[in-house]
Amino acid sequence: MYESLTQRLANAFKSFRNKGKITEADVKEGMREIKLALLEADVNYKVVKDFIKTCSERAVGAEVLESLVPSQHIVKIVNEELTALMGGENTKLVISSKPPTIVMMCGLQGAGKTTHTGKLALMYKKQGKRPLLVACDVYRPAAIKQLQVVGQSIDVPVFTIEGCMDPVKIANESLRHAYKYGHDMVFLDTAGRLHVDEELMGELQKIKEDVNPTEILFVVDAMTGQDAVNAAATFNEKLDVTGIILTKLDGDTRGGAALSTRQVTGKPIKFIGTGEKMDNIEPFYPDRMASRILGMGDVLSLIEKAEQAFDEKKAAELEKKMREQTFTLTDYLDQFDQLKNMGPIDQLLGMIPGVKADALKDVKVDDKAIERMKAIILSMTPEERDNPDIIGASRKIRIAKGSGMKVEDVNRLLKQFDQTKKMMKQMTSGSSPFGKMGGKMVSKALKKKNKKKKRK
Repeated sequence: MYESLTQRLANAFKSFRNKGKITEADVKEGMREIKLALLEADVNYKVVKDFIKTCSERAVGAEVLESLVPSQHIVKIVNEELTALMGGENTKLVISSKPPTIVMMCGLQGAGKTTHTGKLALMYKKQGKRPLLVACDVYRPAAIKQLQVVGQSIDVPVFTIEGCMDPVKIANESLRHAYKYGHDMVFLDTAGRLHVDEELMGELQKIKEDVNPTEILFVVDAMTGQDAVNAAATFNEKLDVTGIILTKLDGDTRGGAALSTRQVTGKPIKFIGTGEKMDNIEPFYPDRMASRILGMGDVLSLIEKAEQAFDEKKAAELEKKMREQTFTLTDYLDQFDQLKNMGPIDQLLGMIPGVKADALKDVKVDDKAIERMKAIILSMTPEERDNPDIIGASRKIRIAKGSGMKVEDVNRLLKQFDQTKKMMKQMTSGSSPFGKMGGKMVSKALKKKNKKKKRK
C-alpha cells in the first residue's frame, strides 16, 4: 500500500538529516522533493500545491521541540498535514435511529461496488446487524447473479424482482421487504457505467428521492488515477454523497489520486478495501494511513486485527506460557492458525514501526510455507512437540518422511521455534522487539486505545 510514495518521501526527508538548524533554502529543497513524490504518486496537482504551501509555512522558522531534531520536526509537520488532508479523524457510518439504515452504493463500473456492498454487509452482520442486499443494477449482464453469489458467500439474503427492469421500484419494494422481515440495514447495489452520463445520474437521483438513503457511498478504484477524482466530484455534485470507499489499495498502484478525493469533494473516506477476501475491508483512519505512508507503522490497526483474530482465552494462556517459559511446538502450531486469521503477512509487516517500505519491497511471503511448517509439527509425537530437545537425527528423518519434507526443513523449523522462544523471553523481560522507537509507539498506541475503551 503506497510503497513507492513511502520510499520517495523517505528519500525526501534525507535532505533534512544531520542539520542542526533548518534554513528556508533547506525547506524549499526538501519540500520540492516531497512535492515531486506526491505528484508522482498521482495526487491531484492543486491538492499538492496547497499541501506544500501549508507545510512550508509551518516549517520555516518553526520552533523545534526539545525532544525532536529538525528532520523529525519536518516529518511531524508532514504527518499532521497528511492526516488533515485525508480528513483528520475517522468518520463512522451513520446508523439510523429508526431502522432500517439505508446505504446506497454508487460508482463507476469496475470499481468493486458489488463486492464492497457485500463486504460492508458482512462487517455489520458481525456487529449484530441483520443486513439485506438489494440488486438495483438491472443493466450489467450477470450483475444480479454476481450479487447473489456474494450474498450466498456471506449468508446474507439478496432482494430482487424477477424480470423487473425498474431499479427505483426494486429499491422501494426492498424497503417493504426489510420492514416485513426485520432487516435493520439495507444495502442498495446500484448500476455503474464506464463513464459518467446523464441517464445514470438521473436514475440514481430518482432512487435517492424515493428511498431517502441514510448514507450514499461513492466507491472509487484507487488505481484509476485522476479519473477517480473527476468522477468523485461529479457524483458528489449530483448526489451529495456522504462518504467514500477506496478499493484495491492492496494493488501495485500509485494510488495518490484516491487520497485527493477527500480534499476535492469535502466528503470523508469512510472505508478502504485491502484485499480480495470478503473480510478485507477496514474503517478508514487518516492518522493511521498517514503513519503507514510515512513508514511509521500502524500499531493500533495491528492490535485491532490481533484482537479480532485471537481467542481471548487462548491469548491469556499464551501470555502465561510466555511468562513461565513453557511455550511448546503445539502452541506454535496454534499461533500459525491465529496469525492466518489476521490477514496477509506482508500487510501485517508494514504495520510494524521501524519496518521500512524498501525493506518490504521484494518480500514475498509464501502462505504455503506456513502450511508446510504445520505439516512438520503434525508429524511429531505429542512428546516431541512438548520437548523438541529430544528430536535427534533419526527422529528428524521420520518427521521429514511423515510430512513429505526434507530434514533441512525440519531443522529450519526447529531453529525458528528456538528464535521465537528467545524473542518471547525478551518481550517478557520488558525489552521491545520493535526497538526503542517502536516500543514507545506501541506503548503510546495502547494508552490511546485504553482511553477510548474507558470513554465507551
